[in-house]
Amino acid sequence: MGAGKTTVGRMLAQRLGLAFVDSDQEIEREQGCSIAELFARGGEAGFRAIEAKMIDRLTRRADIVLATGGGAVLRADNRKALRERGTVVYLRASADDLAHRLRNDRSRPLLQQGDARAKLHELFRVRDPLYRETAHFVLDTGRPSATLLANMVQMQLELAGVLPASRNGT
Repeated sequence: MGAGKTTVGRMLAQRLGLAFVDSDQEIEREQGCSIAELFARGGEAGFRAIEAKMIDRLTRRADIVLATGGGAVLRADNRKALRERGTVVYLRASADDLAHRLRNDRSRPLLQQGDARAKLHELFRVRDPLYRETAHFVLDTGRPSATLLANMVQMQLELAGVLPASRNGT
């Protein structure tokens, strides 16, 4: 959460002429309420079950750039669907960078109780190996702009032959 998946994904999709889909936004649209409300109603386990169905559906679509929620990798079926049905780029940010980015964000249910920085360190400890297991490419983000990150993702995919090399230099 807070690594830039939605912002960078949207930029990349626009450059490539593909549809951009954010799984959390799709869940909110389909369920008619916020992710925070889903957490409040059914807890994290209830939300993760809804999320798994959405990821299964979305990973069957072609020609999209998909951004998932940060915890999507917690379920093995999600990791498998993402890795086998697409090309996964992990935008890796340190827990401290994420704490800085999210310091004023009140929309993240997992960060609303207790010490948010400590929670981010714990989430990173648990999730980083799962992201690495799922990803075809890992990009350390640090604190560059979203535009620079989109450039980095596009260049990595072009170098790997996943995308054709761009002709306009972007």
